Amino acid sequence: MGTPDRTSTGLERVRERLNVVTQETRFALVQDLLGHPEGLPTLKELDYVNPSKSQTTIRQHLQQLIEAGIVEEVTLPKDCRQNDLPYKFYGISEEGRQFLEAHDLLRAEETLRDIYTRVEKTDEIERYETAPRPER
Repeated sequence: MGTPDRTSTGLERVRERLNVVTQETRFALVQDLLGHPEGLPTLKELDYVNPSKSQTTIRQHLQQLIEAGIVEEVTLPKDCRQNDLPYKFYGISEEGRQFLEAHDLLRAEETLRDIYTRVEKTDEIERYETAPRPER
């Protein structure tokens, strides 16, 4: 048996990524990222729309999505930060968007945005949702 060729390595990478993305909690997080009006929610917003998961669990799953290249962490430049507002956000990376599109996982993006806007939010979550976001 020789070493695997590029095709089998590529297929294995696709399989691994699909496994990461389609796990229930991570898939819900991807949907939340796609549904967010700015496409860049904070951890607090993700925690709010996933009440059955702890912030630690959400953070761990986000990290796995980041490691798979599907999600990226984006921070507001220091000179744009405000003390009482978030500066760290999560969004689908360009590479992640291409991957999701190639596997037909972006079809519901508009529907997800509609659903997200109908979620009843606390004043704090609304403040977070409307906080300045970094350019991408």
